[in-house]
Amino acid sequence: MAQGNRPVMPQRETEKRKQEDFFHLENLADNLECRSRNLELSLIRKEVFKKQEAESDSKGLQNGVARAINLSSEFLASVIVGVVLGLMFDKLVGSLPWGLVFFLFLGFAAGILNILRFVGYMTPSQLEHGVLCQNKEISKSDI
Repeated sequence: MAQGNRPVMPQRETEKRKQEDFFHLENLADNLECRSRNLELSLIRKEVFKKQEAESDSKGLQNGVARAINLSSEFLASVIVGVVLGLMFDKLVGSLPWGLVFFLFLGFAAGILNILRFVGYMTPSQLEHGVLCQNKEISKSDI
């Protein structure tokens, strides 16, 4: 029996439907709160990740500058040592420019070799590697 355009439902069914709608709205509200919390957490994670990336980028730049300073100081030290040794050799022997030139080139070559080793283009010689392997075998047999 309909009243107007609406069908008439028994009272139990209407109460049951109201309860279902109420629970559905509560679940929806809980779901929205949960989504809101998840969104907040994801935004916080993104902010933290961006801060960590910025810190790592600045540390990477500082690390690169430190490596450059280290390489340049090692190179200059080897050249300066070569010059000093050349001057001392010249004073000792009395051949002024030749000892200086020879040890300057020797210091320059030593500096280049240090840079190549530091960067990783050149590994220690095979002879050094063989000696190290033999020492490890001896130390293992001593145990």
